Amino acid sequence: MILNKKTMTEKEWIDYGKKHLLGKQIVSIRYLSEKEKENMGWYKKPIIIQLNDGTILFPSMDDEGNDGGAMFGQTKNGKELTFPVIT
Repeated sequence: MILNKKTMTEKEWIDYGKKHLLGKQIVSIRYLSEKEKENMGWYKKPIIIQLNDGTILFPSMDDEGNDGGAMFGQTKNGKELTFPVIT
């Protein structure tokens, strides 16, 4: 599947997410290493989520992947979660 961010519909993005994420398990949590940060040309180290199939997920500051970004969430009880970048 070739991704075209400008023409993909919300449904296509949901299907893409399901294909790559649904049913997977988180097996590791860490932060981007210094070497990985340098290889990506980034200044910040975001949290890394690794799934059971080897996929890794990490937040970026924008759609173009210009630097690491913070990740936010919320528990089922409404408590806010923040996973900051390390600079």
